[in-house]
Amino acid sequence: MKKIVFSIIIIILIFLTSIIKNSTKDIDAKIFDLKEDIRMLNEKYDLVLLDHNYLSSPKKLNEYQKKYFENDLIPNDIKNIGEIDFTRNEILIKKPGDIFEKEQ
Repeated sequence: MKKIVFSIIIIILIFLTSIIKNSTKDIDAKIFDLKEDIRMLNEKYDLVLLDHNYLSSPKKLNEYQKKYFENDLIPNDIKNIGEIDFTRNEILIKKPGDIFEKEQ
């Protein structure tokens, strides 16, 4: 009787071990895939960040202005920049130092 119980316990342990091993293998595969995805996304992020920093530098913006816009762009004083507020059916334009003007 002891031999049968001991044999059944050993068989159950073997099955449990194989099930646990397979599930661990699946989890490891998922972890590896996620790490690869994260690595690729980090590389893309670094390239996009480099591209953004390079293309939006003041020197490059001046080059683009000269190359594509020539005399279309003119410098503007920051004091002359206003604020536009779209509410309901009217447009409110606030210029620095003024009260709201209504336009329809």
